[in-house]
Amino acid sequence: MTDAFSLIPASVLRNLSDKLYEKRKNAALEVEGIVKQLAVAGDHDRITVVINLLITEFTYSQQANHRKGGLIGLAAATVGLTGEAAQHLEQIVLPVLNSFSDQDSRVRYYACEALYNIAKVVREDSIIFFNQIFDALCKLSADSDANVQSAAHLLDRLVKDIVTVSDQFSIEEFIQLLRERMNVLNPYVRQFLVGWITVLDSVPEFDMLGFLPDFLDGLFNMLSDPSHEIRQQADSALSEFLQEIKNSPSVDYGRMAEILVQRAASQDEFTRLTAITWINEFVKLGGDQLVPYYANILGAILPCISDKEEKIRVVARETNEELRSIMAESAEGFEVGAILTIARRQLSSEWEATRIEALHWISTLLERYRKEVLSSLGDIFDALLKALSDPSDEVVLLVLEVHACIAEDPPHFRQLLVFLVHNFRIDISLLAKRGALIIRRLCVLLDPERVYRELSAILEGESDLDFASILVQTLNLILLASSELSEVRDLLKNSLVNPAGKDLFVSLYASWCHSPMAIISLCLLAQTYQHASAVIQSLVEEDINVKFLVQLDKLIRLLETPIFAYLRLQLLEPGRYIWLLKALYGLLMLLPQQSAAFKILRTRLKTVPSYSFNGEQVRQTSSGNPYHIIHHVPSGLQICEDEDGIQDGANSHNGINFASRLQQFEQMQQQHRMHTKVQALSRNSSTTSLSEEVQGPEEPPDPASWDMSGPPSRSRRGSGQLPL
Repeated sequence: MTDAFSLIPASVLRNLSDKLYEKRKNAALEVEGIVKQLAVAGDHDRITVVINLLITEFTYSQQANHRKGGLIGLAAATVGLTGEAAQHLEQIVLPVLNSFSDQDSRVRYYACEALYNIAKVVREDSIIFFNQIFDALCKLSADSDANVQSAAHLLDRLVKDIVTVSDQFSIEEFIQLLRERMNVLNPYVRQFLVGWITVLDSVPEFDMLGFLPDFLDGLFNMLSDPSHEIRQQADSALSEFLQEIKNSPSVDYGRMAEILVQRAASQDEFTRLTAITWINEFVKLGGDQLVPYYANILGAILPCISDKEEKIRVVARETNEELRSIMAESAEGFEVGAILTIARRQLSSEWEATRIEALHWISTLLERYRKEVLSSLGDIFDALLKALSDPSDEVVLLVLEVHACIAEDPPHFRQLLVFLVHNFRIDISLLAKRGALIIRRLCVLLDPERVYRELSAILEGESDLDFASILVQTLNLILLASSELSEVRDLLKNSLVNPAGKDLFVSLYASWCHSPMAIISLCLLAQTYQHASAVIQSLVEEDINVKFLVQLDKLIRLLETPIFAYLRLQLLEPGRYIWLLKALYGLLMLLPQQSAAFKILRTRLKTVPSYSFNGEQVRQTSSGNPYHIIHHVPSGLQICEDEDGIQDGANSHNGINFASRLQQFEQMQQQHRMHTKVQALSRNSSTTSLSEEVQGPEEPPDPASWDMSGPPSRSRRGSGQLPL
């Protein structure tokens, strides 16, 4: 140590630790001269001794001024060494780097100054310490002292200049350093990192694009930074990289696509827009290379289609169409199951536009990969059925198109209708709100006759009688009133003369038995008027309830529509269609006299002529019976009289056993009556004895103001005690 002190005068050592910067600076110049002389002499051992003295006595001193002097002394020694500095560089640089974490901000400042001067001398030789220097600069960029930050910026620019011209710099090692720091939230560090990315990307020798997946997520993370400047710098860097991607023949789209998919779901609007813009470019540029990632990309795009920001919606829709066109043109490689899963998941989206596009994708997949979709049908079928309850009519109509496409195969056709009936059963509100829309649309997309036959077959064995009655009434109303069912109505009108019509009539009859009004409507439509009359006559007190009268009211109003124009015209030939008259008068007798339906039907029947335009003549008997006719039937069904009245050709016609059908109807109605009684007993059993005591004897209804909730019995109706 004595030798070391002999190399540097005591006055120099004293001034090196002086509190005044000028004295320290002058002392450093003295040290520079001493080291320069030793370097010229080639006495590196003594140089080492001088450097050690500066480190031990100054740089690692407890006194701040000593540490400052030590740092400026090491920088001066490096300047004195000039070209010989490389062999002492490690000895010099490490204490300087250590000083970057000094508690005294002035020491940190002089550490930046010292390293700046050292780096200016050794240039590329400092690259071996790049990792440590980069780490130190990263920390100093966020230093609490503005002067230290400023000094660090100067040092940073110098290091960048050195790196950009160095052939010793390892981009791989730098990327590792970058990756470890990209998620730091400090704004100064973020600026520091973006600055390095931008600088290195500008050097053609450094393939930053190849390493973009390693720090792309960090750049996207900066797009939501509170600082406008940082967001702008990150966006600028990303824009530059996107341009390079467009011009590059080889890009790793896959890894970056995964990052973009995540960022497309960001809460930050600007981040979402940038991510979806990148995805859009990737889809255009990557093409088939992105096929394995299309499911994830689609998962990112579909929600953005409903984004609150219009720019995002526009780009998302464009990307969606691009994806669909690529899939339509591509022959293989698509993970149909994965895409189907994404589309199914988006069916539960809160946004209508997203649900619609998800259905379009399922439809597209069915067209392109029908076999694969049907093999995965179990994964999406429940979701498609739930979508039938969607609040959007457009969604429901699209769902039905998808269902219809699936139902082109007979097994899936029945499965669809079975599940549809099941859904109606467990969610009766769905039937009430959307039943007509769903059934009518299915009839457009599929064969309406096939749909009705299948539904009838399903309902024939329905155990829930109340539900069966409601659904049959819905189906019947659609059959009578919807334009989509016109061909089915035309076929049923010829049930007595056309085998196909007869077969359809019989097919529907079994399930229509769940509703008396549905059966009567079916018979009127099929022109089996005698059987309609027989059905009306078979009704008992329990059958004529409020629900029945509501349905009857609807039928009476439908009789006045163009659909039943043929029936009204038949009334011009009362002799030929005597059973039609009897059926209509039967319905009239069931209606309350004060009801609008009663007045409508009575007005219609009053217009029936008392004679036939074909020559028959109807005349009143002394008892007022309008059904006694003079026998002359030139055309149509044969009319004959027996002890029970007039019949249209006996109990069967064209293979229809009407006696058997009537028995079938009566048996079904008996089941409904028993079911109603069981329900009533169940309700009654839940009432308390107190409630039974307070109930007085039931008063007979006032015939003049008949309450529709309490229908009259057949016996009273027959005795004329209740005017109808």
